[in-house]
Amino acid sequence: MLKSFVFPGQGSQFPGMCKDLYDAHAEAREMCQTADRLLGFSLTDVMFEGTADDLKQTKVTQPAVFLHSVVAQRLMTIEKPDMVAGHSLGEFSALVACGALRFEDALLLVSARAQAMQAACEANPGTMAAVLGLPDEKVVEICEQITNDKSQITNGHIVVAANFNCPGQIVISGEIEAVEAACVAMKEAGARRALRLPVGGAFHSPLMQPAAEDLAKAINKTDFHKPFCPIYQNVTAKAETEPGIIRENLLKQLTAPVRWTQSVQNMIADSATEFYEFGPGDVLKGLIRKINSEVTVG
Repeated sequence: MLKSFVFPGQGSQFPGMCKDLYDAHAEAREMCQTADRLLGFSLTDVMFEGTADDLKQTKVTQPAVFLHSVVAQRLMTIEKPDMVAGHSLGEFSALVACGALRFEDALLLVSARAQAMQAACEANPGTMAAVLGLPDEKVVEICEQITNDKSQITNGHIVVAANFNCPGQIVISGEIEAVEAACVAMKEAGARRALRLPVGGAFHSPLMQPAAEDLAKAINKTDFHKPFCPIYQNVTAKAETEPGIIRENLLKQLTAPVRWTQSVQNMIADSATEFYEFGPGDVLKGLIRKINSEVTVG
């Protein structure tokens, strides 16, 4: 019986997040105060007292989710994991949990990532949409057709499968016109739902290439260490332990799809029977149950 620790990404934040941990544990207070100091503003004030809109600020959302996740994992009495994974942003929390990154270094990378993504969103406007009820391969096929369409409707605009969350639940990402055209095509193909999401950009698509280039500068200056257990990274969905490979995959993550379904399936194939989610919310627990109802989720 092997244990896997998993960590959520952007979208799991909520007003008052992490305050209960801060109030109850000295280690949580120390980590939160370190984050405020390194970021140069009071992240914790926004987390504890800010509104939902305040938490949507790019420079706040990603560090807030990361901080809450790492604090929650540090305070748990469960033994060390046998493997880890994180959904998108959550991969940075997972890298701390397995010892590949120091908390402080990962926090600064998350901050740099947030700022780079915001700049990319402003330079290349895009959006995302949730698609329910279609096989993965059908969603990929439709996205390729829309991207390659030279008609006046899409003009060859980009749309890709961005998040493989669980069977029958995929998020697509790309330029607004192309995503809207893809939603129409998905419904015509039998999707139960194909609806745009309230996001500010086309994450995990080629439109994030400028962000990837900016983030690469920060990642290449950061020390990565050999983890004490494998991390199943979004880009490959495979177990990785070599610092150089981990670094390369993290560089590719912003423009590549999140292969969450495949990651969980591979962890289970490698004998994971218990999954523990650390961070705000419990969205990953639900996804894991849909991927495999026989594993223990806590």
